[in-house]
Formats: sequence, C-alpha cells, structure tokens
Amino acid sequence: MNLMERNHHTKENDWREDLKSDLGIEQTKYEELEEEDGFPIEDLDQEKEEDEESVQGFLHKPYMTTVLLGVILALLICIIILLLFMPNRRQSAQTGGNDNLQQSITQYAQEQKQNDYVAGLSGETVAIDPVDTSEPKEETPQHTVEEETEPETAPVSVDGDKTAVVVDVEDENDISYSKEFILNEALPYFADNNQDAIWDLAHLKRYVKLSEELKNTDQYYYKGDVNSDGRPDGQGLAIYENNSYYYGEWVDGVRSGTGTWYRFYIGKINKSNAMGKYIAHSYAGSWANDLPDGQGAEHFDVDISKLKAHERILQNVVGNFSGGLYDGELYMNTVDYTGNVEEWSGVTEKGVFTLWRDMSAIGECAVWRKNDDHSLCIDIDKSENKNQGLRELLKTDEK
Repeated sequence: MNLMERNHHTKENDWREDLKSDLGIEQTKYEELEEEDGFPIEDLDQEKEEDEESVQGFLHKPYMTTVLLGVILALLICIIILLLFMPNRRQSAQTGGNDNLQQSITQYAQEQKQNDYVAGLSGETVAIDPVDTSEPKEETPQHTVEEETEPETAPVSVDGDKTAVVVDVEDENDISYSKEFILNEALPYFADNNQDAIWDLAHLKRYVKLSEELKNTDQYYYKGDVNSDGRPDGQGLAIYENNSYYYGEWVDGVRSGTGTWYRFYIGKINKSNAMGKYIAHSYAGSWANDLPDGQGAEHFDVDISKLKAHERILQNVVGNFSGGLYDGELYMNTVDYTGNVEEWSGVTEKGVFTLWRDMSAIGECAVWRKNDDHSLCIDIDKSENKNQGLRELLKTDEK
C-alpha cells in the first residue's frame, strides 16, 4: 500500500479510532475483539451508507411529495376545525351554566315565596305596620252587627263591585286587634286617599266591632297630631260610631280645615240610606267647628239593583256648605236604574231651597232643575224643604 492509499484509508477509518477512544479499548484488545468475536467495525460504515442511500431514494420517489403534502393539508384542516369548534363548545358550556343559574334563581325565588306565604299564615306574630287586608278570596260573608241585614243577593254598585256586608278574616277573640293596631293599620290608607283600601278595611269585622264599641257614647278613637293639651290638632284619623270615619285637619279637638268624612251602611236598611239603595256616604271639602263649611262635595255609593224602573236617585252634590247645610248654588247629579247619569242645579240658603216654580197645590216644591232641559224638575214635599244638607252630621238630627 503506497502513501496516498494509506492516507486515504486513515481518513476513512478515523471514526474507528474515535470509537476506540470512546470505548477506552486498547489497540491490542480491539484487534482481538475484531478477530476473535467478529466485531465488524468496517461493516458499520457500510450499513450507515446504505441506510442513507435508502432514505434519500425513498424521499426522491415522485409520489412521496404528494403524500407529504396531503398529510400536511390534513393536519391543517384538523387544526382549523378544532379552532372553530372550541369557541362554540365554550359558549355552549357558558349558556348551559347560565340556564342552570337562572333555573336555580327561579327555584330559589319560588321557595322563598312559598316560605313567606307559609310564614304569613303562621299567626305567631302580628305586625303593627300597615298591611294589605284586601284579600277577597279568603273573606267569607258573615252576619252584621245591625238588627236588619242585607238580602242574600249581592248588590251592584255604580262605583264598582262593592258590597255592604261584613267580612270575617280574623278571630273575634284575638286581643291583638286593639284600637291602636287598627288605627295604625288604617292611617296610611286614609292619608293616601286609597278609596278601595278604605272600603275594604271598613268592612272587616274588627273595624265594625271597634265602631260598635262607640255606640251612643259621642266619643271617637283618634290617631294623629295633637296639641300641648292632648287634643287633636293638625292631621289625623278618627273612628266614630255607625261605621263612620274622618281624616283631615283638626284645630284644638274639632274638625277644621280640609278633610273627608265617610259613613258605610253595613247591613243597615232605613230612611237614612234610602231603604238600602245607598251603601255608603261621604263628604270631602272644607270644615269649620266640626261640620262641613265652605266648598265641598257630597257623594253617595248607590246600589242601582235596588232602584225601580224609571227611578232616579241623588248621587253627588257639589257646592257651598254652611254648618253642614246646603248654602248657595249647587250642582247635583242623579243615577237611574240603568246607570244613566243626569245633571241638575239648585239654589239654597241655610238649608232651604229656592223654588224653580210655584209650589203645587199638594205642596210639592221644585228644588232641582235639569241642566239641559229646564222644564224638568225634581220635587220634594214642602215639609222637607228645611235643614237640607248632610243631616247625618248635624247634631240636632238622628244619626
């Protein structure tokens, strides 16, 4: 072997020397391993070269480029699909969570409502704060405190579905319904002029009983402002006998200023409420010395089901009052059995009407004249043409 061949051989086999150095095998032992055990060091080069040629040949085949591109394209498609579906899944999860939360809140609210309803029926505590007592479904008609009672057929009012009967929603022996409780309960509704609530409260058994306690006493229960002597002075509510109430201004113990008076005809049929045709009576306006005085309006709740055919009855009177009497020009309207309303005018002086025409031979006085047809008048007997006004509030008349 010449020098050039030897050098070439040395370069090709440098890796063998490195292998020997890495294995820490001496030259002699390496040769022994090569001879005795057939350790084919030269064959490693050959196998490595063959593997490299095989891979390169595989990669250089024409169809492999297409395959690789297909694989890459498939991977890209998978990645895009994952990116598209991930937000939807997240949104679905959030929506599901929100639905579950909403369902939980709704269920909780229903449970709380049920718990509050049950707690309200427990009767263990009675609050003095104002409560809503207008629950007609739980109220059952009972006997009234008056000797005479309403017919069993429910009356129909021109002011709505009002019925002049007592309802019993409490134990009549329940001492918690004291006059203090009732006054505190009623005061906010009178202050707000809540007519429907006032009607409902007045027809509760506890209110009828409280008013009955004052029968023939000339006293009243009061809640409101007082002066240094303890007399009503300012704004306040009073409960009287005969299911009567007053809310408004007071001066030194008497009604004076602006206020509203109510009376409810609960189960009472007599002349004072036109034989049951009226179911309530009220006055709102100016007061002085405990009586209507100044501009005001009188109102009747009418049960038109008790009116006869072609019959009309007084419903509202608006004008001036003096000491509880009509005094000055007045405007009045009537309602008939069909609910038709007609307007009338009158002129009075201290409770006495000025006649629109001469008195008839039988003593009929034309006291009201129809506004749109002056030929029509409403007559009263001459014996009645005195002390015309809110007679129920006049101390000289029977209440």
